[in-house]
Amino acid sequence: MAGDTVVGGRERSPVVKVLLEEWKSDRKDKDMNWDQIEGKWKQFTGSARERWGKLTDDDWQTIAGKKEQLVGRIQERYGVARAEAEKQADEWSHALKQSPSDSHLAGRL
Repeated sequence: MAGDTVVGGRERSPVVKVLLEEWKSDRKDKDMNWDQIEGKWKQFTGSARERWGKLTDDDWQTIAGKKEQLVGRIQERYGVARAEAEKQADEWSHALKQSPSDSHLAGRL
């Protein structure tokens, strides 16, 4: 991607490119992805309900672990822009770790 190789009009060095790719890969290994969240939705619903208390029971049933549905409901209920709703959803999902014992941390964002 052009955005990964050029910064401020200058191309990144090969070392920086490698380190960036390693960092991205490491983040993916530690963060829950949306397929995992959808598959374990019942486990994470409590955390999500704490984070977004304005969403209704019907909203949660509709969302069912789908990022796009969550983003849309956050926009609608909180009156925020799509970018802000996506940021909130991403921050929440990144706080969810592979270990179920860490999932309670996501509600504190």
